Amino acid sequence: MRLRFITTSIVAFVVIQALALFFLYSRQNVVTYPPEEQDSKVHILILSSWRSGSSFVGQVFSQHPDVFYLMEPAWHVWVQMHPNGAKVLKMAVRDLVRSTFLCDMSVFDAYMYENRPVSHLFQWEVSRALCSPPMCNYYQRTDLTNDLMCKKHCNMTKFFKMEETCKSYSHVVIKEVRFFELKSLLPLFTDPSLNLKVIHLVRDPRAVLKSRNKSLYALLRDNGIVLGVGDKHIEKDKGEDSNYEVMKEICNSHLLIHELATEQGPDILKQRYMMVRYEDVVREPLKELSAMYKFAGLSLTPKLESWIYNITHGKGTGSAFKITSRNAKSISEAWRTEMPFENILKIQKICGRAMQMLGYELVQSEFEQKLLSRDLIHPQKNQKFSWLTSDEGAT
Repeated sequence: MRLRFITTSIVAFVVIQALALFFLYSRQNVVTYPPEEQDSKVHILILSSWRSGSSFVGQVFSQHPDVFYLMEPAWHVWVQMHPNGAKVLKMAVRDLVRSTFLCDMSVFDAYMYENRPVSHLFQWEVSRALCSPPMCNYYQRTDLTNDLMCKKHCNMTKFFKMEETCKSYSHVVIKEVRFFELKSLLPLFTDPSLNLKVIHLVRDPRAVLKSRNKSLYALLRDNGIVLGVGDKHIEKDKGEDSNYEVMKEICNSHLLIHELATEQGPDILKQRYMMVRYEDVVREPLKELSAMYKFAGLSLTPKLESWIYNITHGKGTGSAFKITSRNAKSISEAWRTEMPFENILKIQKICGRAMQMLGYELVQSEFEQKLLSRDLIHPQKNQKFSWLTSDEGAT
């Protein structure tokens, strides 16, 4: 009888423990979404580098009424963990991007204090979704927003409302300049909770260098992280030299990303990668941006068509990190008349292989540089994936 009592007691204890563990596990803060919500969401990563036109392309997506957009959320990772180099931080960046795609904004708790307003998010005001309901009522969801007005009227909105806002959109788009390869992102393509596509935006390295030199001091900290020197800040008088070193990393990253996606890519990348040149965008903005929208599963509205035309056909010369009406095509070629030829030779030596792959013709003399009637942009060939069958086409 005593043995039977002990056995019964042990069984009861084990059952109670199992129920307690189940209860505790069910109470954990695990982000889950219904299958139909997971399947309907589209996640777009605009992958680019600094001064390559990515802010403009990001705005084209941000202004779409079906898009929840964030600009460079990984800025917070780099600012809080800047003693480390980019190679060390890439996993933290990837995890933040994944959580943001899933509308789990608690990931920012590691980089900001509690009860923060949305204005503590880097460049939050360029997101139309953060300036319209349910986040803020100043604009309607179908309006084209202005970042200055958004900053004035929506800056005290509570950060926690971002999750509700994000979940109310069919497309989540993130623009990032802090990835230098594609391999670390491969697990996101197999993640069943994500429907990820990548738009790889590139620009002529000669134009990028010219623009970077104009924003030299604003990029010093990022340069240090790219080069792995962390807290050993780059001295201002050596900033221009560091730009060439960073450009070498950027050009190598374009090679790594494009080669993996188009030549050695696994099946999971089928129809999920699109390479876009900024020069093609500013020459035929409606055509190129329509193609990007189609890739993302979006449609170009008449209101957006008008906005895109006006923003790319203005008379302004533009300013760094701001989206204003400008003559985009003219600005994209300004390096040909304003940049010293010796600097062009230097960047061509550093980035020659990447330029050849991307379709940018090298110049051999200052005369060729300034001969504007000579087009240095080769026609973009269709991206043929070696691992696609002939009837599947290419992205």
